[in-house]
Amino acid sequence: LAHHGPERAILVPEDDPLARLADLPVAALRLDDDVLLVLRRLGLKRIGELARVEKGEGDQAGGRDALRRRFRTRHAASANPLIRLDQLVGHVPEPLLPVAMPEVPLVQCRLMEPVRHRAPLDTVMADLAADMARLLEGRGEGARRLDLAMWRVDGEVLMRRLELAAATREAAHICRLFAQRLDDVDAGFGIEMVRLTASWAQPLPLGQADLEATAEEHGTSLAACIDRLSVRLGVGAVRRPVLHASHIPERSLRWQPPLEPEPVHQEELRFHARPPKLLDKAEAISVLYASPDGYPRRFRWRGAVHEVARVEGPERIAPEWWRERGNARLRDYYRVEDGEGRRYWIYRSGLPDDGRGGMPEWFLQGPCG
Repeated sequence: LAHHGPERAILVPEDDPLARLADLPVAALRLDDDVLLVLRRLGLKRIGELARVEKGEGDQAGGRDALRRRFRTRHAASANPLIRLDQLVGHVPEPLLPVAMPEVPLVQCRLMEPVRHRAPLDTVMADLAADMARLLEGRGEGARRLDLAMWRVDGEVLMRRLELAAATREAAHICRLFAQRLDDVDAGFGIEMVRLTASWAQPLPLGQADLEATAEEHGTSLAACIDRLSVRLGVGAVRRPVLHASHIPERSLRWQPPLEPEPVHQEELRFHARPPKLLDKAEAISVLYASPDGYPRRFRWRGAVHEVARVEGPERIAPEWWRERGNARLRDYYRVEDGEGRRYWIYRSGLPDDGRGGMPEWFLQGPCG
């Protein structure tokens, strides 16, 4: 309905829903095209007009009977405007077809007797991991996310989740990772059912065993190492940097999971040589003296004064207008070397009288190699 009205949301009174919907076109009832054509020929262009005919108000009694005869053989809701009108006001239910979710790999174990100790729980976990491995192998998939649910006899459900660096269906690897997540499980009066679900699975074709597969069995492969670190340190603690398409230094890198493929055109992003290390946040410096052409000759950083012996630059970087606010200022970057051979990457933010703030400010972005 909202697609055919002037407002994005339509609030209707409960006692008379047609009061706010009468001016909407009959196309808002989701009718077939041939039905809309018939209604237009009958002069019924609005829901209110159709409702008056359906009620048989005044001289519309004959029109109501004619309309019912015209559509009496139409049983589909989209082919019968009278059914759609009744659904609109709630006189006829409108069954909705649920969205069929893809079947996720799931294995579970109902225990004959509740378990309260760790040893039998580890045995159940090993059996479920083996069942999950066989299920995933039959589907040609590997798990990237595993959810373990444990039902206690008092009705409480304990949940544990694993995020994996790469798709896997190695039962031993799964058990080894979950073992660290089960140390703090409070079984209470006992756990009576355990369910393991692969809530995220990716295609993983069968392959001939090789050195990497052997390493996986012993938990020494790269993916296994990353998984174990993620379990111990947290998923967000194990990341690797990748280049990002931005000239702004602090935006030129992003962090992603270690084994995720690199974005395309990574080589094209190596457009300028950059210092090997940048400060987490550029630090303000005071330029005590600058030459008439604008080059810095003496500056103070962290309380120490540095005399500039050599200068390279400037490299001008304009603001990213599509994401910056209106007061963002351009930057002029310089590579400077002081009298003791230490090199720094500094920049001036803004130009005099650029209309985007006061006097230009100087910052140190990081040391140069």
